[in-house]
Amino acid sequence: MAQASKRRSSSRTCKEQLLEVRITPDQKRLIERAAELRGTTVSEFVVASAQHAAADMIKDFEVLMLHDQASKVFVNAILNPPPLNEAACATARRYKAQMRG
Repeated sequence: MAQASKRRSSSRTCKEQLLEVRITPDQKRLIERAAELRGTTVSEFVVASAQHAAADMIKDFEVLMLHDQASKVFVNAILNPPPLNEAACATARRYKAQMRG
């Protein structure tokens, strides 16, 4: 018993943050059932699910996804850029001058 208690306390020392949420009884039953089906504790299930959802959300905001015609237009613009006009050249010169000091 002391060994199990020691393992729990040592694993807790790595985790420094506490996250508390209020949920409805129906939400709690649903989460408990899902955790049971996965064979984990409710805490492990909630943390893993929240981490997965957070990573997906960040990916959705950081990754540019283009479909069909939009991807063709994008690739064409990268591979065949239009010639620079005088305004673009002037901007590039100002930028280079600023970066030099």
